[in-house]
Amino acid sequence: MDLLNALVALANFVLVPAIAYGSQLALGALGVTLIYGILRFSNFAHGDTMAFGAMIAVLVTWGLQAAGVGIGPLPTALLALPFAILGCVVLVLITDRVVYRFYREQKAKPVILVIVSMGVMFIMNGLVRFVIGPDDQRFSDGARFLISARDFKAMTGLSEGLAIKTSQAITVVMAVVAVALLFWFLNKTRTGKSMRAYSDNEDLALLSGINPERVVMITWIIVAALATTAGVLYGLDKSFKPFVYFQLLLPIFASAIVGGLGNPLGAIAGGFIIAFSEVTITYAWKKVLTYAAPESLAPSSLVQFLSTDYKFAVSFVILLIVLLFKPTGLFKGKAV
Repeated sequence: MDLLNALVALANFVLVPAIAYGSQLALGALGVTLIYGILRFSNFAHGDTMAFGAMIAVLVTWGLQAAGVGIGPLPTALLALPFAILGCVVLVLITDRVVYRFYREQKAKPVILVIVSMGVMFIMNGLVRFVIGPDDQRFSDGARFLISARDFKAMTGLSEGLAIKTSQAITVVMAVVAVALLFWFLNKTRTGKSMRAYSDNEDLALLSGINPERVVMITWIIVAALATTAGVLYGLDKSFKPFVYFQLLLPIFASAIVGGLGNPLGAIAGGFIIAFSEVTITYAWKKVLTYAAPESLAPSSLVQFLSTDYKFAVSFVILLIVLLFKPTGLFKGKAV
């Protein structure tokens, strides 16, 4: 019985949160890796692109809630998501036309584009804070839990309860759907194949009659959709705060680089590696070990390797290790 309680506690505090967080990081890392693989630069504005898309979702959600529009137990933000994606697409296409296109035509080095993307990042960050403010904004509604700890205890008779939030379940389902659609698009459609060809060899793709500006536009549209979805799902699971998305840039880049920058499969794998690493290292293992270990060996301390305040430091350390020993990542990077 104690072993079952230990497994439930492990699922409740480590497995379920890490799977949901990993799904959010994977969607974010996919956007970063597409930009790197196709447009050939590291987009430091990606975290704030997520924040902008999520901000539009928050504002539209508030409008729908004020009008009494909802979808029962599901969060109203799901209705706002298409509007948020559309708004984010407009923003990134305007940014590309006004900023990135000039440097692309000048054949600027990737490091120049990285510096330019940092400038875009600060402008987007300021814009989001100006519109919605710097504080936490809650916009989730509907049923909070798919399974509550109290109901789980009543069903199983265990002393430890398992709680699965609705937002966590939605995150995993939407991440699976988004990834499946992306891989189908890249591998089965003519446009997707032209994007992969452009990524592999730009000059050969141009000789084949592929329109580079169309490839760039489609890439930005996909990246905006992924960034907005990731941003909204993260906001539903935690809460919406503009600065947090700036901080998320580190684990997102770590996910993309650990998996292999430019490799979509690697981005997904990297997202889950970073998420599980952050959660397991910052979790206090006392409860699980108290159930699992004999009474004489039960821990008296929290058995926590690092405080949750240092969770982003975990991403940084993993990123450094990978860059030192396997710079191309777990999967071979630099190819879509």
